[in-house]
Amino acid sequence: MAFDFVIIGGGSAGAALAARLSEDPDVTVALIEAGERPPEREQMPIACASLQLDPETDWMFTGDPGKGGLGFKNRRMPVPRGKMLGGSSGINYMVFVRGHPGDFDNWERLGAEGWSHQDILPCFKRMEHVFDTNAAIISRDLRGDAGPVGVSIRSPVIPASRDFVAAAGAAGIAEGDYNGSGRFNPGGVASLVQTNTRRGKRASTFHAYLEDSAELRPNLTIVTGAQVQKLILESEGNDLTATGVEYRDASGTIQSVHVAKEVILSAGAVGSPHILLLSGIGPRRELEAAGIACRLDLPGVGKRLKDHLFASMYFPAPGIALTGMEIGPSLGPDALRAPAGQLPADPADDIHLTGELAELKAEAERRLAEWDETGSSLVSSSLYDGVCFFSTGLGDAFTHDAQIGFIPNAYNEDIIGTRSNVDLAMMMADPSKTLAPDSEHVIFLASNCVPRSEGELVIASPDPTVPPTINFNYFSDPHDLKVMVAIMRRVIEIAAAWPGEKKLGQWLVPPMLAKLHGHVEGEEPSDALLENHALHFAQTIYHLSCTCRIGTVVDPRLRVFGVNNLRIADASVMPEIPSGNINAPSIMIGERAAELISADHAVRVMSHTG
Repeated sequence: MAFDFVIIGGGSAGAALAARLSEDPDVTVALIEAGERPPEREQMPIACASLQLDPETDWMFTGDPGKGGLGFKNRRMPVPRGKMLGGSSGINYMVFVRGHPGDFDNWERLGAEGWSHQDILPCFKRMEHVFDTNAAIISRDLRGDAGPVGVSIRSPVIPASRDFVAAAGAAGIAEGDYNGSGRFNPGGVASLVQTNTRRGKRASTFHAYLEDSAELRPNLTIVTGAQVQKLILESEGNDLTATGVEYRDASGTIQSVHVAKEVILSAGAVGSPHILLLSGIGPRRELEAAGIACRLDLPGVGKRLKDHLFASMYFPAPGIALTGMEIGPSLGPDALRAPAGQLPADPADDIHLTGELAELKAEAERRLAEWDETGSSLVSSSLYDGVCFFSTGLGDAFTHDAQIGFIPNAYNEDIIGTRSNVDLAMMMADPSKTLAPDSEHVIFLASNCVPRSEGELVIASPDPTVPPTINFNYFSDPHDLKVMVAIMRRVIEIAAAWPGEKKLGQWLVPPMLAKLHGHVEGEEPSDALLENHALHFAQTIYHLSCTCRIGTVVDPRLRVFGVNNLRIADASVMPEIPSGNINAPSIMIGERAAELISADHAVRVMSHTG
């Protein structure tokens, strides 16, 4: 098989890029994806954690946290990566954040010509459909209103999340549009979270760009269940040229596709460098140590990995928090079945239901139908519902280095202990009580969103099914710990400014840390205690990036140095991590790549040219 373009990875950037290039009916595009179409539950925002540790939807990588991760089982950090059409936009918590405009101007200062905020703003606007809302401030002149990616404020708004925005305001962080003019506020910006949802359902790039639209085009071939083995490279003298892709199909057969114009890697910050390394492109010594012949010594591949961490802080919130028991019926009757729920394991036994159980089932059916029809439901977000951005004064002047997220619920033992791999016995005095279905606690997430620590990704085997080694190297730069302490102190300040008659309780300091540092409840925690909390319990926000940076692995037009007809378009090319969740910038990179490729090959991308 031969195509004009072959795109590896149907995720956040890849799906967008495939849809845009295939707008030209004279261009043939193949999109190769290791996963399949997303399962039905992927559309329900609150079910996002269920997609983790599922081999059908998650690559299930793990990483070495370096100096951090002291409170994680076996000192391993889970690294969920989406394995389906839509990629990690189908598995993430749907927090839609562009980043600070200064982040992109800094990219240009770092050598990424054509990636300033002015250059990429049209891409953000083109991809968005920001829905009208009375619940939050939207900078309409800076936002899109007709793009494929739905961006919404959840409905209904959880009262505790609205109170978080008010508390942040009382602490000096004004309400505004953090994807618009709010990022220019000197004191920072707070808001209800904008999510990539449309009518209460996840708007991954599969749903936004491919489903029932681009996937129907005769010039776009989507191959699922296909794990890439390596790039097909031809050499002539000192020149290397990408001429195709070798992959193993769903039946286990090795197949190959060839290109007339370009191969584009959009496999993400883990997948793209891994495929380069499997193909012999990367640091020579590491390739040879893994038994792979070096075709091109490109030292930057897999290096200078960046990621964001958050340190979760639990607060008692009686009469404020949204409990799991309140949420449960909104998931529908199947979520309430035995052994964990009250309804019979076998739906056939429902004919015997009477009284309260019959009413519970009827209410669950009503709520599920309402969500399906209107999008309004307690399940219409991941519950990461409030956020603020600000500067600690310790970082660069051009951006915000601090992010605080707010969850009006405690989540549960499965999400925190299993999916996140936290050692709950170290973190909480009584996890079964703090994380119980009737628990009234809220979570603040303190995040240093401009970390200086850098990790790396190293090839472990020539076998494509063996994942690369991921070394996060968290807190290797002591600056990051200082910033974390400042952000956690701001969390305590916001919690103390809670509006209304009902107030939050004191931060639940992990008992082992309280004992170690001589902390007494009600006292101000020491810097040493806060540092230790971050070292133990700060965890990845799944924002892996920068492993094939512009300037070290690709040029500003995303062309791989030393290889003809090969580009990369995903989070790996970021020259620096943006200050906030990175899924929206990853989609933007797909849109920007379509502009660059269409200009270089005279592709008629109608959405760009009108």
